[in-house]
Amino acid sequence: MRVVSGIQPTGNLHLGNYLGAIRNWVRMQDEVGEGSGAQAAEAGSAQKAQCLFFLADLHAISQPHDPAQLRKGTLEMAAALVACGIDPARSILFNQAQVPQHAELQWLLNGTARMGWLNRMTQWKDKAGKNREGQSVALFAYPVLQAADVLLYQATHVPVGEDQKQHLELARDIAQKFNNDFAPKDAKGNDAPVFTLPEPIVPPAAARIMSLRDGSAKMSKSDPSDMSRVNLADDPDTVMKKVKKAKTDPEPLPGEEAGLVGRPEALNLVTIYAALSDRSVGEVLGEHGGAGFGAFKPALGELLVETLRPISRRFTQLLEDQEALGAILAQGAAEARGIAAPTLASAYAALGLVRA
Repeated sequence: MRVVSGIQPTGNLHLGNYLGAIRNWVRMQDEVGEGSGAQAAEAGSAQKAQCLFFLADLHAISQPHDPAQLRKGTLEMAAALVACGIDPARSILFNQAQVPQHAELQWLLNGTARMGWLNRMTQWKDKAGKNREGQSVALFAYPVLQAADVLLYQATHVPVGEDQKQHLELARDIAQKFNNDFAPKDAKGNDAPVFTLPEPIVPPAAARIMSLRDGSAKMSKSDPSDMSRVNLADDPDTVMKKVKKAKTDPEPLPGEEAGLVGRPEALNLVTIYAALSDRSVGEVLGEHGGAGFGAFKPALGELLVETLRPISRRFTQLLEDQEALGAILAQGAAEARGIAAPTLASAYAALGLVRA
């Protein structure tokens, strides 16, 4: 069982990034890898999965970007992943730019992918908007790079959210067509597929974390107000200050989840508490229902501080030693290149391309 997943290096990471994506990666490393979950059982393996996690810096250049910020964000994301629990001794962590096989395989797969398939990608439609002619070729073709990202490593399983299911289906379509069109024969005359068709892993529903200043908007690094988010690098005093100043309403917390309807800021704070404590919103309300925010906010702040304290400390340490951080990415990239080489060689050979 081999699990592959990537994340764009956004930098300036906050609580929403942690609870929305990074924590699921850590749990995949620690839990899915044990072969005890349903997906592992379906894969017919009780062995520990090999996890490859990468920073999708090649994807980042599909839209306008600041090169200095991209480099900074890549290192910050690497530091955050390690600080949050990704262990380079147990998982392979790297950035795409250090593994040129990603780009090479994308080009080979461009001959198999079809324009009609890419035109149907809903994220292409959303990101391009009405100005499709003004978008980069990279933005249009980036689902083919996503296919290369997972097919390159013969991934058996890929964690996907609702917004990425279509892209994994495209990767399977590309792999199937490539295998049908170009798969060589084995010694017995049977087709020998070049690519494994990856299966989806649907991780536990990630908490949707909203702005501390507006319960109807997602927590975001682009919000001009730093008080709208809890950053992973915030110190305990800053965390408590932000929680205590978070927007709320004058009513006490209800005893049941239905009582949060129409109260987005209250729902957001309870959701954060539930996610951090691995409990349901209903369970949190069962304990704190009837309390005012004057009592609930300090409790939430303390929980946040205790959760983020070791992450923030390790994150800061890693960013102060960028040589060590670079070494982690370089080692992961070397391992990734080793795994990728046979697949890329098979793809070249299947297409009839002559290489030295």
